[in-house]
Amino acid sequence: MKHIKIACLSLLLIAKAGIATAQTKADIPEQSSPTRSLSASVSSDSITWSKELEGIVVKAQKQLIKQEIDRIGYDVQADEESKTQTVMDMLRKVPMVTVDGQDNIMVKGNSSYKIYKNGHYDPSLSKNAKETFKSMPASMVKRIEVITDPGAREDAEGVDAILNIVMVDGSKMQGMTGVVSASYTSQNQRNLYASLTGQMGKLLASVDYGYGGMSSRSTVSITDTDRKYLDTGNRMQAHSDGTNPGAIHYSNLNASYDIDSLNLLSASFGGYFYKLNVQGDGQTAITNSAGQPVYSYNNHYWMPGYSHSSWNGRLDYEHKTRRKGERLTLSYMLALTRQHTDQENTYTDMVNAPFDYTGSLQTERERFTEHTFQADWLRPLGKGHQLEVGAKYIYRNNNSHNTQNFFGIDMLTNNEFEHTTRVLAGYADYIYNHKKWSARAGLRYEYSYMEGRFPDGKGDTYDKHLSDWVPQASLKYQLTDAQSLKFSFTTSINRPGISYLNPAIVTSPTVIQYGNANLVSSHTQRISLIYSYILPKLTLQIAPAYNYSSGGISTIQTARNDIRYITYDNILRSRRFSVEQYVQWRPFDGTTIVLNNNLRYEHNENPNLGYRTFGWYDNFYANLSQKLPWKLLLYMAAYGKIGHSPSGIYYMQYSYQGYYFSLQRSFLKDDRLTVRIGANAPFNKYWTSEAETVNGDYRDFQQSWNNARSFSLSVTYRFGSLKASVKKTEHSIDNDDVVGGISKGG
Repeated sequence: MKHIKIACLSLLLIAKAGIATAQTKADIPEQSSPTRSLSASVSSDSITWSKELEGIVVKAQKQLIKQEIDRIGYDVQADEESKTQTVMDMLRKVPMVTVDGQDNIMVKGNSSYKIYKNGHYDPSLSKNAKETFKSMPASMVKRIEVITDPGAREDAEGVDAILNIVMVDGSKMQGMTGVVSASYTSQNQRNLYASLTGQMGKLLASVDYGYGGMSSRSTVSITDTDRKYLDTGNRMQAHSDGTNPGAIHYSNLNASYDIDSLNLLSASFGGYFYKLNVQGDGQTAITNSAGQPVYSYNNHYWMPGYSHSSWNGRLDYEHKTRRKGERLTLSYMLALTRQHTDQENTYTDMVNAPFDYTGSLQTERERFTEHTFQADWLRPLGKGHQLEVGAKYIYRNNNSHNTQNFFGIDMLTNNEFEHTTRVLAGYADYIYNHKKWSARAGLRYEYSYMEGRFPDGKGDTYDKHLSDWVPQASLKYQLTDAQSLKFSFTTSINRPGISYLNPAIVTSPTVIQYGNANLVSSHTQRISLIYSYILPKLTLQIAPAYNYSSGGISTIQTARNDIRYITYDNILRSRRFSVEQYVQWRPFDGTTIVLNNNLRYEHNENPNLGYRTFGWYDNFYANLSQKLPWKLLLYMAAYGKIGHSPSGIYYMQYSYQGYYFSLQRSFLKDDRLTVRIGANAPFNKYWTSEAETVNGDYRDFQQSWNNARSFSLSVTYRFGSLKASVKKTEHSIDNDDVVGGISKGG
């Protein structure tokens, strides 16, 4: 850990030295000599520096990063390494995006984000990004955007940011092209990916398929818990170890048809399916304050029927008028999610156990169906002025059927629950651009009707009517050709999903858990400032921000007689101050250094109970890529968290660090064949994580271990003429407001 801190500090010092060097170059005035001149030309799309000497012009690489009023874009096609790398590799270079050694993606320092493709929400990609991005070639992507401040059109949809993947424009597509890639790790993980894109007249179509195989060795999970109950003074010590091997399949079909120059019709269908074989063993022992045994038992758990599937289809029609920039978009989206769970627990070696059953079988069937209709109109009002207005209707239906059969006693629970949400929204967004100033302001109104029903007659039907006004605003000023400053205010809404709402009671010897059907939506406000400094070889970004919310959905934990009771309520009051820092520096040809860093102070509390968690912590990611002789490319990266981070109002999570290396080379014409070998944590057998309960009716300390060390081999081959991908309408549907539901991928 000490070495990692030193490495990160060194990178920061190097970056500061790079800024000083870049500023020195920027301050050199133009020379009046006709035989020698130094100039800099800057546009809103790119920055190009040139040095002219005796009629010869030498230009640096096109600027990769662009800052706009509502987003930060990374030009993938301008990055030379995009020809041979994956989208996951490119994400590691994008400001405000971090990817750790296990390919977990974070945007703006957290996992509360959604993924768009070509400007519209893609449910299957959002839930299955890791497997798709680490297989998809970067050459298929034109630009990666972090939409930092979504406008009124979507800013109520419950996320801090949006990751927008812009595919290569289909207007120049000719013939057919495809990509095939495969990878294998020493932990017996297997990944396959294949895509095919083609054109027939005005019709563009693409199809892809991916497979990810998870082995027992790659999914090992070991956990030790040491807990003390405050009411009885008893101590619980528990150990569990298990695996969850399985496989995931995902596929997408996209098509677009250019009716004429003003009308475009596009459609897509895709999703994923996975099935896991979760199993493991545990031991639990309770002792009193004097250390004498109270009771103990062993547990074997098995989930032979755990499966999850998510599919979505979309149809978009876009009409452009003769007025430049004006368009009307009509969209429909259908999203389906199904989750099937069978979990069997068997209890053995029971000594003085306070329960009289020897096992249980829990079955759960959850179904989520969503229909969305949207109309969106964008109209220029004059030079530098635009107005966007629209309306959106969402119908969501959640169904859950939960049973639990206890062995050894005559006891069977059977619960059914259905929850429906209808959302009607209207919005208006005003956009202004003039010289060095850019501004955006919008307002959204949402009316929500929520209804809960119990088909088995065990509860009364209830309903709620909610009204929400959601304002947002952004202002950007271009200080110099290389520097900009942006201020923004945004609001988001989170609505509870079926997992939080379902009141069905699930029982085990030490835990009783159930949902809360009376949960309502919650709001989060964010104020942020972004300073950007962009030069050809150096990009620096500093972004302080403040988030605050009240009435957020949070876990409620109590304990009685050595049993935990877990449910949910709108009780969370949270405040968070963060400073995000991004540095990309190319000190030499073939060398790139990237540092993504997010320093935070977080304060969570439940005012009713007086519980608080707070602390400073820092999420960091540092990467060095270096071109070597013989067309070799070396990657070295370190990532992790320093400090203690609060999780809700009960837990504190501790530091962790990781690292990985890779070496790759491309072969054949146009680098069509790429081979990569990698090493993830080669000197560590396990990843270790630690957490502590600091509030409530008990105190505990938990340690978990997962397999870390792995070596990988991947091969990617491109064939045909890869010039484009399927066209899509510029706007479509995005629904991102649900938390704690199977619509979020389980």
